[in-house]
Amino acid sequence: MGGLTRDPAFAATTFVVIDFETTTPTGYPAQPIEVAALALRFQDGAWRETGRSTSLIRPPVFAPVTPADTAQTGLTAEQLRQAPNAAEALGALDQRLTADTPYLLVAQHAATEAGVIHHQAEHCPTLARTNLLDTIPLAKRLIPNLPNYKLDTLLHHFNIPQPTQRHRAPDDVDVTAKVFLRLISAAEEDPRIDGLPALFKIAGRTAKANKPLQAELFDV
Repeated sequence: MGGLTRDPAFAATTFVVIDFETTTPTGYPAQPIEVAALALRFQDGAWRETGRSTSLIRPPVFAPVTPADTAQTGLTAEQLRQAPNAAEALGALDQRLTADTPYLLVAQHAATEAGVIHHQAEHCPTLARTNLLDTIPLAKRLIPNLPNYKLDTLLHHFNIPQPTQRHRAPDDVDVTAKVFLRLISAAEEDPRIDGLPALFKIAGRTAKANKPLQAELFDV
């Protein structure tokens, strides 16, 4: 393998691929209705899964599941009626992040996941302080000239089969993880990406909780 995976900081990091499905009520930020996370670590020359979590989430009354949400995800209000609320589901996920372990979240279009986490930060403070890697800018650097960098386009490029439940968090996490690992393999061939700092410079996104207050005021 190349310089990236030989970097001690890279080897020490647990990469948590995360995806939310949401409903977006008028006048409110997106509210999660499903979350999935898959933890990966590069150890002894190979990737290993070190954890997995998924949960449906009951949305608040001001953010009901709409027909459009159901058409997109297949999730219905009836399915979510007995699900844990966001505080319970995200609190449980947060508790799975162990102290003193370096983490980076990984997401396709990480701004979306970052926004959901930021607005739920009181329920998942550790998650809210975890920086992110976005597969889109990494793909743009490593695979120039694709028509676009949507997840479906990247799946097609890498010959990764479409999941059976596209737009459900567990399946989307699985295929996003596959894309991420293919991108890391490609990054190994790029001498400019010689370690975790170089990777983060290309694809990193600082969690809002880690930004100075003045920076947050002007963050759009």
